[in-house]
Order: sequence, then C-alpha cells, then structure tokens
Amino acid sequence: MSKEFLEATKAYVERAAKLLDIPADEVKQLETPRREVRVELNVRMDDGSIGTFIGFRVQHDDARGPFKGGIRYHHHVDAEEVTALASLMTWKTGVAGVPFGGAKGGIAVDASKLSEGEKQRITRRFIDGIHDIIGPSSDIPAPDVNTNGQVMAWIFDQYAKYHGYHPGVVTGKPVSLGGSEGREQATGRGAVFATEEILAHHGDALAGKRVSIQGFGNVGTWAAHDYVAKGAKVTAISDVSGGYVNDDGIDVAAAIAHVKQHRSLAGFGGAEAVAGDAVLVHDCDILVPAALSGVLTKDNAKDVRAKYIIEGANGPTDPEADAIFDQRGIEVVPDIYANCGGVTVSYFEWSQNMQHYYWSEEQVNEALQRVMKRSFASLADARKKHGCNLRMAAFVVGIGRVNDATRLRGL
Repeated sequence: MSKEFLEATKAYVERAAKLLDIPADEVKQLETPRREVRVELNVRMDDGSIGTFIGFRVQHDDARGPFKGGIRYHHHVDAEEVTALASLMTWKTGVAGVPFGGAKGGIAVDASKLSEGEKQRITRRFIDGIHDIIGPSSDIPAPDVNTNGQVMAWIFDQYAKYHGYHPGVVTGKPVSLGGSEGREQATGRGAVFATEEILAHHGDALAGKRVSIQGFGNVGTWAAHDYVAKGAKVTAISDVSGGYVNDDGIDVAAAIAHVKQHRSLAGFGGAEAVAGDAVLVHDCDILVPAALSGVLTKDNAKDVRAKYIIEGANGPTDPEADAIFDQRGIEVVPDIYANCGGVTVSYFEWSQNMQHYYWSEEQVNEALQRVMKRSFASLADARKKHGCNLRMAAFVVGIGRVNDATRLRGL
C-alpha cells in the first residue's frame, strides 16, 4: 500500500507540473527529498526485554522555509509512506501559504501495545537519533497518528538536553510548555472551515447537513464537535473498534466522553454498531475520512453516497477512486487543503514561540479561518483557469509556489 501511495503522490505532482509547464528536470528536483534518515531504536520494555524499532525522518523540501511535518507511531510506517507524506506536506504548506517546507517522521510500532513509559522511552531514543537534524530554524516536528501533546513535550525536553531551551523546535505542545491555544482543535476545525467554503461555493450552507466521519481520533473528534456546533448532524462515526450509526444524530459529546474513558468507541451505546468501513458508504451529505491513507478505493467509490468528501486524513483516496468521484460529480476537497489547519496553527505556535508572545484562542481561530478562506479562493481560481478538479487545483497552487521559491533561490 505504501508504495502505491508514493506512486500516486508522484503522479499528482507530475500532472500538476504539466499544467504549469514545468520542465522535466525541475520536476525531478521538486520530487526528490532533500534528506532521508533511518534510525534504529533499542529500548528496554516493561517486561525487561529489549524492543528494537525503526524510526524515519524524511525532509522533503525547504525552499519556502524550515522543514515541517508530523511524527506518527503506527505499525504500517515505512520509508515509502513517510516519503509520500513528506511530499504532501511540502505542497500543503504551499497551499496554506505558510513559510515552511515539508517533512514527515514515524516509528514502525503498534502504539496500542505500548505503555506510557515505553512510549516515552521510544520517543526520547528517537530524538537521540535525529536531534542534530531538527531545530526551530531547520526542521520542526508536530503530532500525527498516535502522537499528541504529551509526546511533543517529551520531544521538546529531549531536544533541550542537547541544545538548551528552544520551544520552537516542535509544535502541538501543551499550552503550559509554550503550545498555542487552539492547536489541538486545528486540523479538525480547519476541515470544518473547508467544508463551509466548498458549500458556500455551491450556494449551500452547513446547517442541517448529515455528516459521516471515518476515524474518531483528534481530527475526527474535533471535526465532529465543530460540525454539531454549526448546526450539522453527525450520523456515523468509526474507529478501530468498528462503526456506529444513528440517523437521528449521534450525541458527539457522549461519544467523545466514552472514548476518553475507554480509549475507543467499543461499547458505545448511543448508536447502532456496524462494520467500520460501512461508515464510508453510509447515506450522508458529507463524508470525512479522518484516519489513514487509501481507504477510498475503486472497489468502494461507486457505493459512496455523500455529495462532498472532506479529506481530514492524508491520502485517503486512491487515484482510481478519485476518477470515479469525478465521473459521479462528487466534490472531493483534497487533503493538502482540507487538513492544512494543523500546519497553519503550527505556524502560529512557532511564531509565538519565536517571539515569546502568545495569542488567545479567538485570535488563533480567526486567523485560521482567514487562511482557509484565502487558500480556497486560490484553489477556486486555479480550477477555473486549468479546468481541473479541486485536487489538481491544490497541487497546482502548492507546486507553483514551491517551484517559484526554488527557482528564485537557484542551484
């Protein structure tokens, strides 16, 4: 799957570059990662055994600013997946217009089987291996799948042991360690702002819409919270334990409380239990894939009943599925725009760290909404100019901005 994900990402880049008339040698330059690091992590486990894990950090491009991208802990992490995600981060920061490049990191580990102590030791050992290539002016990690503010706090602390106090080395930190108000909510909240933009583009509004959310982690829970707050109805949710459906509307607050207590939706009584992938084809107006890549495929795309797909996850739609959605007239709001709220507020956090001046959550949310609105306008203009779908418009915008910076900086 990871190899196919990387090839699909390259194919999108090359199609957008063709629309922009970028020469082949420059496309090769844009596609090629600046640095790829693989580190061995040997950690004493709680049972006394030695656990050996592999960590990755791929620094894709820094033409527009320091490398930027999350770190995920997942047993499917490998070099190809991290490289594809790093590439997507480059174009995502370009779409958002924030002065960062793209990077990604990960550790191949089943995070669900780790104790808190094991997770901390693995995190610190990973930073031991990459501390000399990250930093507030070079490469700034952030949370991703199965990582959170606590993990970022450990990264901040371990980095400080080598380099002193530099809160800007990592974003997504707890507020008490220099994190930003609104950062935890940012990716899900940005996806909701993106939904409002595409609906407004079609003369529609969010109130009363039925929303199905696949993935109930950080992105999915905050998106669900904000959809309900804005008058929509969340009718289906899912996580690793399966799917949960209630066409009258799920009590999102109760579902979030259940996950907080039990660590998953397993046993949630406020909805009918169904297969997890059934949520993707549940009858709804808006589908939000907010878990992992490659969940929408040529096999299930024909059964999707949503009018709009908002990609809260990175790379959830295979190219074959994308083509089917185009044929069916389903609007796909692509990941490199729809979930750029996280990196946008990461930029706000980094800016606050560098200035040692902090914003209110209201200021953060207002600034995020402005970025989402401005970025969608750029996508709409690119789609009109090139006669393409929103995904290709997003790649055109992101790649165009990165290529301009690359040319200006020279070889």
